[in-house]
Amino acid sequence: MRARVKVPLGITAGIGATAAAGLVYAAGFEVRSFRLRRVTIPCLPEGMRPLRVLQVSDIHMVCGQRKKRRWLQSLAGLRPDFVINTGDNLSDPQGVPEVLDALGPLMEFPGAYVFGSNDYYGPRLRNPGRYLLEKARGAHGLNGNAPAENVVHNPWEELRDGFDTAGWLNLTNTRDTLKIDGYRIGLTGIDDPHIKRDRYAEVAGGPAPDADVSLGIVHAPYLRALDAFTADGYPLILAGHTHGGQLCIPFYGALVTNCDLDTDRVKGLSTHTTPGHTAHLHVSAGCGTNRYTPVRFACPPEATLLTLTPAAR
Repeated sequence: MRARVKVPLGITAGIGATAAAGLVYAAGFEVRSFRLRRVTIPCLPEGMRPLRVLQVSDIHMVCGQRKKRRWLQSLAGLRPDFVINTGDNLSDPQGVPEVLDALGPLMEFPGAYVFGSNDYYGPRLRNPGRYLLEKARGAHGLNGNAPAENVVHNPWEELRDGFDTAGWLNLTNTRDTLKIDGYRIGLTGIDDPHIKRDRYAEVAGGPAPDADVSLGIVHAPYLRALDAFTADGYPLILAGHTHGGQLCIPFYGALVTNCDLDTDRVKGLSTHTTPGHTAHLHVSAGCGTNRYTPVRFACPPEATLLTLTPAAR
């Protein structure tokens, strides 16, 4: 018979106190500790002036989140050349007016958007351990899992109409162009791969020949989407969805990405390579959480100011 090891009461109490303190920090402080990251990406053709792009993602707005709204409104002071919203704006069916209020000052600038699964469907309470199980099984979202049933449908049409009225480009499985100081910025977007709404065949063919630079935009950075954009020759892909892992281990990093992207690229700037092509990839850790898991640890909420510069020769 295996001998039982008795853990001293003091150690047990210490572990419990440490866990409680970590939860208080994750739910009470870090989840509201909004940050702006600044990243420089050498992806423009020679001779173009630098472009400043503000990426916002995974807002997951819940009614009453005043600090988040004020912080998002304050980002207009950065005066970006244009804004890219990579989806998951909602975590509350009543949250559309507050999203539009939070992003109102930013909608004074040129911009574009794609939606994520949480723009279409309300979140459900689920065991966080399922993310680790899905990672082990290789099943993420509806990619390998049974279709969602009895889900809340968010009023995404109202969100779309608000963005469209402000002049932001809807990149749902389509292409469009922003004109910035005489430059033509080609934007190609696909709907969310996490719920199998992506239709890359409808936008395939590579950057527009009359664009000075072209970007690929997607909510969830599934490998099939990254492969398609990269193989088609896009120099930069912008995505969100991962929350940077959301609950990370200090000095180690994320445990999951909630898609088939590896954890080494769960947030920030990296690259993606297919035979003969390499693209820059930027994944935003986002500035919100699912309303049922309102915690972050070692992964503060963020937006990113991307400065695009000419590529080195």
